[in-house]
Amino acid sequence: MIEVTLNQPEFEYDIHSLIKAFYPSEYVGVSAEKKEYDEPVTSRMHVEYTDDAITLRWQQGEMAPAVERTFAVDPLDRPETKNRLKQNLYALLSDATGQYLPWGTLTGIRPTKIPMKLLEEGKSRDEIYTYMKQTYFASDEKICLATDIAERELSLLSKIDYDNGYSLYIGIPFCPTTCLYCSFTSYPIASWAKRVDSYLDALEREIEFAAVKFAGRHLNSIYIGGGTPTTLEPYQLDRLIRKIKCSFDLSDCLEFTVEAGRPDSITEEKLKVIKNHDITRISINPQSMQQKTLDVIGRKHTVEEIKEAYALARKTGFDNINMDIIAGLPGEDISDMEDTLAQIAQMHPDSLTVHSLAIKRAARMEREDLNRDAKETHEILSGMIERAAKAAKEMDLFPYYLYRQKNIAGNFENVGYAKVDKAGIYNILIMEEKQPIIALGAGGSSKLVFDHGQRIERVENVKDVSNYISRIDEMIERKRTAIATWL
Repeated sequence: MIEVTLNQPEFEYDIHSLIKAFYPSEYVGVSAEKKEYDEPVTSRMHVEYTDDAITLRWQQGEMAPAVERTFAVDPLDRPETKNRLKQNLYALLSDATGQYLPWGTLTGIRPTKIPMKLLEEGKSRDEIYTYMKQTYFASDEKICLATDIAERELSLLSKIDYDNGYSLYIGIPFCPTTCLYCSFTSYPIASWAKRVDSYLDALEREIEFAAVKFAGRHLNSIYIGGGTPTTLEPYQLDRLIRKIKCSFDLSDCLEFTVEAGRPDSITEEKLKVIKNHDITRISINPQSMQQKTLDVIGRKHTVEEIKEAYALARKTGFDNINMDIIAGLPGEDISDMEDTLAQIAQMHPDSLTVHSLAIKRAARMEREDLNRDAKETHEILSGMIERAAKAAKEMDLFPYYLYRQKNIAGNFENVGYAKVDKAGIYNILIMEEKQPIIALGAGGSSKLVFDHGQRIERVENVKDVSNYISRIDEMIERKRTAIATWL
């Protein structure tokens, strides 16, 4: 493990995230207090803050000589102090490892916010490039990608009402089975089948509250996600969608998405229910087109069933289908990704989301997939992401949104590609935080946007389904209290 000590608690998260990006397989402990660890310490760093300078002392191995970097900072300029700290820490770790991270010192999950803000200020692409290169050490490729996406997002968001608009997320926390890599709120439907209607009873109460509270505001997008919403029976899907349509004014709704997700949850009857409600955007998510991988990650369906579900959706009349895949799944190499992309290209999806595997603490793969060293992980993921970007372009799909996750393998990102008129508006809104997202259901996390995005406040629902059902009055009251400070 890597032990990081500080003489005072400052910038612990940024230090941890950047070190973890260079050493993804190491446990990194960061504290201003003396701590005892069960694991042996292999490398140490000490951060010494004074009024006008910071010293970094790095020792990689007990017998290795320590390396120090001291640099001046302005105590009155906290953002610049953080940038200087991360720049020097990056340089120190880059020298120690011989690595250069694609996103440089950027450890946040929304890198497109930087070029977006600069574009809104009237800055040119050259000025954005210079700023991101000098401030964050980002690679030319990632600067170009972030700027391209920011330009597309600005165009798409020109139709959105930031001040009086909002979007809606409805969570269905059930799946056919739980995938090995997953840490989202989801429960096997077989164990909950008899209580799904009780869950919908509670969810409808929250829907009614939100509809009344936001009456008069413009609902711009709706996303029914999970979990896997299509684990619901056809009558339950119909009940839910009818409740949404009867409760909210959809005259300003630019997009309504239902995440079909798992092919083993899709039937013709369910697809017809969705289509009969004039919903045309769905997501069918194979994650991989390699049978060996589907078996390892706990997906109880075949590659052929993915193709059959997709063909059935087209036959039913859906003209806006997204597909998700994950780069870096266990046992896969670049040739596996190439084959997955080739099979997806034959299906001609309207959009494709390429995720880099994120090793989340709650997921069972946290340790398993980090057996490769950082250099090998970087090379494999880099190759996969490069192939995905090329394949997307060949399918006439263009990058339109981007986000990153904590502990994302290889310091890469998740990118959504879409045909010119099929970009997912909700996906952009959830990342750019330009308007409130009201999340209903177990595990929902609402975002209230203050001062045009200068401040975000979250309102969390409990994740456990039983608690959500029994405590629905409390969930509603949480929203009522938070919204009262926002409206």
